[in-house]
Amino acid sequence: MQEAARMFPNKGNWSSEQLKLAFHLYCQTPFGKLHSRNPQIIELARLIGRTPGALAMKLVNFASLDPSITDSGRRGLSGASALDRQVWSEFHADWGRLAVECEQLRAALSEAKGEVATRQATDEDDFVLDDYSGSMRHTVVQQRIKQTFFRRAVLASYRGRCCVSGLSDARLLVASHIVPWRQDKANRLNPTNGLCLSALHDKAFDQHLFSLTDDHRIVLSASLRASKDTFLREVFWRVEDRQIDLPDRFRPGVNFIRSHRETMLKAPAHHADF
Repeated sequence: MQEAARMFPNKGNWSSEQLKLAFHLYCQTPFGKLHSRNPQIIELARLIGRTPGALAMKLVNFASLDPSITDSGRRGLSGASALDRQVWSEFHADWGRLAVECEQLRAALSEAKGEVATRQATDEDDFVLDDYSGSMRHTVVQQRIKQTFFRRAVLASYRGRCCVSGLSDARLLVASHIVPWRQDKANRLNPTNGLCLSALHDKAFDQHLFSLTDDHRIVLSASLRASKDTFLREVFWRVEDRQIDLPDRFRPGVNFIRSHRETMLKAPAHHADF
């Protein structure tokens, strides 16, 4: 009990554990829902021993550290502490470790309160874990935690809409990596390495049929320009040079965009249709 009181004080300065869980939620909550009436904020506040109002205020403190928020003219509260900044930096240094740590911390906290940890349904819920055991099961579970965090962070940042087409049906949306998962281990879970795209646009982006300029405008590949497919022309040619709908936070990293675009420009034009 004393340890829990230390890790989750209900007044005074916030602990590192409380701040990590708060930032974990911040990443996965649309900017417009950072308020005390949000059921997810109410639930986490109850778990960590703070009021919904205090937690909502802390989330808006984090917004004041987010360049994508402040550069757009919006402002969070100005009371971010040194520990707030430290947690922000810790996440940006190792998204994967913190995503898993927060999931485990929340589960342990629920267990300590005699509750069953709740989890939102995900696209991977039809994936059967019973086929795995031991260390393999542990690895698969951690992988799912990380992938789920990335998806929620990216979709929340883009307000649950494809940044090219505006599609808002979550069943058809993908948290697409700008630099592929296999190529950049350090940034696999970095939300600035993600775009919210429809399944079609995700496939085309992954195949380098289109990319983005540094100022987030759509540029088509030579292969897509050469395509004679009527559907591809109708879908992609009309959005050429259009700026994508930018996210509320975690704006696409310029270095990631340049890497993707350079790969596209090197691709031979005869890989036209898919």
